[in-house]
Amino acid sequence: MAINLSKGQKVDLTKGNPSLKQLMVGLGWDVNAFDGGYDFDLDASAFVLGANGLCPTDKDFIFYGNLKHSSGAVEHMGDNLTGSGDGDDEQIMVDLSKIPANIERVAFTVTIYDAELRRQNFGQVSNAYIRIVDMVTGQEIIHYDLGEDFSIETAIVVGEIYKRDGNWKFNAIGSGFQGGLAALCGHYGIEVA
Repeated sequence: MAINLSKGQKVDLTKGNPSLKQLMVGLGWDVNAFDGGYDFDLDASAFVLGANGLCPTDKDFIFYGNLKHSSGAVEHMGDNLTGSGDGDDEQIMVDLSKIPANIERVAFTVTIYDAELRRQNFGQVSNAYIRIVDMVTGQEIIHYDLGEDFSIETAIVVGEIYKRDGNWKFNAIGSGFQGGLAALCGHYGIEVA
């Protein structure tokens, strides 16, 4: 049974389950009923981070424009342009056994595409969540609902996996940013053109 987390909670992934290697990180959301004339296009991304909390290179930013990390450790399964339907809207696969030695964290984020132009923000989004599934057993091991009321934010760091004393853990972050993807990229050391 999945562990339901609240903001700020941390939980071990591999300490009690050393065989855990293949993770599916599912992100989902619903758009509240309103008509601004534009579809909502939310995008999940992963920032593959070193000990300093920054991406070592631009290639360590995994998103719809760079779907697979060079190590094969992190792979985005593709962009969902509308977020309609039940279940996960976007998924990112993580292979813990392939994460390079210089990488200590992988942060999972969601941003709103063209949020400023479309006058959209996370106050118009509900039921956002992140879940982690053990791909070998198919069992959901972690579920975190972002119950927070984001009003003006256009980017959210949902959660991260991180390595501590040789074990992988998950941290439910749920922290919002203004400035969309560019703000997140700046936070994680990626230069945006």
